[in-house]
Amino acid sequence: MNTFRPVVSFSTRPALLAGLLLALLAFFVFAGTPAAFAAPIDPGTPGDNGGLSVEINGPNGTPSSAIVTLIAITLLSVAPALLLMMSSFTKIFVVLAFTRNALALPTIPPNQVLAGLALFLSLFIMAPVLASMNEVGVQPYLDGSIDLTRALEVGVVPLREFMLAHTREADIALMTRAAELPNPATPADVALTTLIPAFMISELRAAFIIGFVIFVPFLVIDLVVSSALMSMGMMMLPPVMISLPFKILLFVLVDGWALVITALIGSYRIGG
Repeated sequence: MNTFRPVVSFSTRPALLAGLLLALLAFFVFAGTPAAFAAPIDPGTPGDNGGLSVEINGPNGTPSSAIVTLIAITLLSVAPALLLMMSSFTKIFVVLAFTRNALALPTIPPNQVLAGLALFLSLFIMAPVLASMNEVGVQPYLDGSIDLTRALEVGVVPLREFMLAHTREADIALMTRAAELPNPATPADVALTTLIPAFMISELRAAFIIGFVIFVPFLVIDLVVSSALMSMGMMMLPPVMISLPFKILLFVLVDGWALVITALIGSYRIGG
């Protein structure tokens, strides 16, 4: 009976030799390591953490850079949601989209352009609110004069006042009844969980009202063009192809973008 003999080809011998050399090298390296590296670590006293500590506050009472960085990263992660729910971005973007649809231009300007314009207009409108939040909440916390909890309490007050100034009482009552909560005695008693959705509903309602006003003159142009085409017997020609140049011409002549943006900014100034 033939016995099995492992066959090692000449092509595999260099690899085996290299593996043996690496194993021997690793053995000598670890064997020659000083004893200090292999010595057990002194656990120290029960209250000692071995020199590892996370400081929330700095030496002079100000928050440490690690905590500030953590808060900044957290705010960046929720910034899109805060921008949509607690600022003027939603209303502005919806009105700009209504304007684009009223012109019968579904892709011009693109969504990126409308979102960028809405973002910078929101920053322009919310600049006083953000400055006030920074003055009463952020800077005192960074100076160490107040703690994080107090900074959140006083920092949200300007934002709350902004949302209350542009939220209808009917929408607040709607969300209060939906949550089965008692009616708030004063505006300061309205919880943020009730105020935020009520503010969004009010913003959407105002945006749709402005959108209706924008649609009316362009609808008149469509009706006039359609009637003219039917009177001439040109029913096979789409009225949109004829009315589109007149819509663009009217929008340019009245400086439509300036009127829309001025109306949006003025609505917040009047409300606030």
